[in-house]
Amino acid sequence: MPFDLSMIRRVYAEYPSKISAARALLNRPLTLTEKVLYAHLDGTPAEYKRGKSYVDFRPDRVAMQDATAQMALLQFMSAGIPQVAVPSTVHCDHLIRAETGAQSDMERSLIENDEVFAFLASVSKKYGIGFWKPGAGIIHQVVLENYAFPGGMMIGTDSHTPNAGGLGMVAIGVGGADAVDVMSDMAWELQFPKVIGVKLTGKLSGWTSPKDIILKLAGILTVKGGTGAIIEYFGDGCATLSATGKGTICNMGAEIGATTSIFPYDEAMGRYLGATDRAEVASLASQIAEHLSADDEVRQNPELYYDSVIEIDLTTLEPHINGPFTPDRALTISDFVVAVKENEWPQELRVALIGSCTNSSYEDISRVAEIADYASQHGLKSKSELTINPGSEQVRATIERDGFLSKIEAVGGMIFANACGPCIGQWKRHDVKKGDKNSIITSFNRNFTGRNDGIAETHAFVASPETVIGFALAGDLTINFTKEPINGVMLVPPTGEELPANGFLPDSQGFVTPAVDGSGIEVIIKEGSERLERLDPFIPNSEEQFVDMPLLIKAKGKCTTDHISAAGPWLRFRGHLTNISNNMLIGAINYFNNTANSVKNTLTGEYAEVPVVARAYQAAGLGWVVVGDENYGEGSSREHAAMEPRHLGGKAIIVKSFARIHETNLKKQGMLPVTFENPADYDKFREGDRVSINIKDLAPGMPLTATVWHEDGTMENILLKHTYNENQIGWFAAGSALNLIAAKGIEMNK
Repeated sequence: MPFDLSMIRRVYAEYPSKISAARALLNRPLTLTEKVLYAHLDGTPAEYKRGKSYVDFRPDRVAMQDATAQMALLQFMSAGIPQVAVPSTVHCDHLIRAETGAQSDMERSLIENDEVFAFLASVSKKYGIGFWKPGAGIIHQVVLENYAFPGGMMIGTDSHTPNAGGLGMVAIGVGGADAVDVMSDMAWELQFPKVIGVKLTGKLSGWTSPKDIILKLAGILTVKGGTGAIIEYFGDGCATLSATGKGTICNMGAEIGATTSIFPYDEAMGRYLGATDRAEVASLASQIAEHLSADDEVRQNPELYYDSVIEIDLTTLEPHINGPFTPDRALTISDFVVAVKENEWPQELRVALIGSCTNSSYEDISRVAEIADYASQHGLKSKSELTINPGSEQVRATIERDGFLSKIEAVGGMIFANACGPCIGQWKRHDVKKGDKNSIITSFNRNFTGRNDGIAETHAFVASPETVIGFALAGDLTINFTKEPINGVMLVPPTGEELPANGFLPDSQGFVTPAVDGSGIEVIIKEGSERLERLDPFIPNSEEQFVDMPLLIKAKGKCTTDHISAAGPWLRFRGHLTNISNNMLIGAINYFNNTANSVKNTLTGEYAEVPVVARAYQAAGLGWVVVGDENYGEGSSREHAAMEPRHLGGKAIIVKSFARIHETNLKKQGMLPVTFENPADYDKFREGDRVSINIKDLAPGMPLTATVWHEDGTMENILLKHTYNENQIGWFAAGSALNLIAAKGIEMNK
């Protein structure tokens, strides 16, 4: 039993009194979001302003995946804390590359990543962290199966941590430094979020699935419409969805910038908890069920209590396909097949990919298997390459026992390992080369340019598993298989099975319990490793460092964390800051030459790769700045996108707007993230500019002034905004939040 039942009992025991105190303080009905947040406050409750007040919380758990855990745990080690203060886990799911099939891919991964897995296993055992071995499953599926609980609060070093909202948990994606805060027994800070209410009415039918709800919502809110907000679902339609279906919806809330997403507790959650050997948790949750949903008055008059309200009628909802190149371009299947022709997107479907943390549940695979079985019985096979990534070993073993895998294989499906694989760029694809314009469709969550295979010409579309296999059988993105026959065969919508009738087959081998006393355990870091590197603290910031800073790059258009710190082959260096910094901003488009990874070195007048020029400025004792566009840093939570600029001498990131996690990561690492008072000032920056920022004036709510010198000798002043509070200014002054934590560790060990 990996989960911590005593902790859950304590949380639930405190709920009634904490909710009562919050209701008395606010003197009004409460949303579910407010109940969970007020139940996890650090210190005396107050009336917080949504979207403005910074608040300290005490999360119940921390979860880390192997790619981000490396840097998080290297930071934790340097803080000098003897053991984690809250239940924490590491999950090995990102470093397993998909290529030829589950067994061979896993065998190769264990060899290629042996030193990283050994490090993670040893550091977990030493510091009291639960360790899930390679092959045990994808972090979010394993968390849903073992750790998520209604009304709980968790942070995780992955942007899709909100998947646990499917079990009514406030689960938030963060950078590793935030995880270190919580594991070090420090309060975790978050700007009190706004609350967007999404009312679900009716019931899904036919080809429509829970994935289509979030695909439609992404089209409504766009990739930044949820920024600074928690998406709270309510309405009669919620109870018609399974817990794993709810998880799918919450998972992909990250694609609209939401802090997290959450559903109220209901019988479907109770059924899932019971099926995953947590009937006692379901019983405890049922006893405080009134606190695990919004108050009646909120549900009856949502416009009075949510910052905005969106209504989606499940009865009339159609299957959606989002893309290409962005997860918020939403089209119904009827409109999509037309758009493929109109936009000249490649209509031949090369590869269909099912699974990932978003859609790899028993229910998902049961519906895919049902479609595959019907197709096979009527002589159809997949016309495109078809792959499946099971979400966990528990799911994989169960769907194998129940015959689902064999049905999928019968139409040509290939089973990959229980890992992220192509979803995060860990895919060695053999059917195309760079420059080959092609289409793929996935049940994943993101589809930024090059995200899955590193090929810019790949048109990646996101849909439900049912839609993915439908198009795979058609092999053509202009065939609406819900209304048109394939080779004379009309497919039938699946019904699927919510949970296995014969129960799940638990994974008895995947979990490693930490040592009770890890003081004598040595953390394994191979001498001279190219993949792991102990961290040195960043130096404190001072006024003179922010004078006469060269403009390193003016990024044009979308600049995600994939552009700032690419995944794929670079995942191997996630534990080695020096080596991974060689990918810094190599995907960003330079405004001045419309080219990636080519910027002017103002010291020499020559063009070179972005990291090369950054290192040249650093060697010359010069800090540097980046200028960017809207929603800078959207996408994955990877803090490497903040640590790399800091490591290579960066000082400030000046943009029109930030994605939430990335802005926090920059602050944590001692960078200065600021936004234009006037977004049009973005246009004032020229190639070869030098910038000075008067950080002496850094104070909450007060703008900063940047002086920009152009190469022609002219200059101008630009006003910059920031969101620092007093505590965060302390991080900045110290050089990083970790420096303050390390000081606390030294004090504790005296």
